[in-house]
Amino acid sequence: MYRITIDRGACDGVFACLVRDDRFVEDSEGLAALEVDDSQAVAATFDDDRRESAEQAAAACPLDAITVESVDRETAAATEEAEP
Repeated sequence: MYRITIDRGACDGVFACLVRDDRFVEDSEGLAALEVDDSQAVAATFDDDRRESAEQAAAACPLDAITVESVDRETAAATEEAEP
């Protein structure tokens, strides 16, 4: 299980992430966001086999605005409940 987070203060819309992982999209403000369940988010937790794509997107970001970190189920559940 892993979590992808986009630092909106650091993102400047270069979009190198979009070509590395199709979960990244351009939002209405011209910045990167994650497409999750037909909505957009700046952070999301995933339990799939696509972590390598997420890490490639993070590595491609010239401003280091994307982080990918391991999380356990308990932490993921608590974080998801805390987000609006």
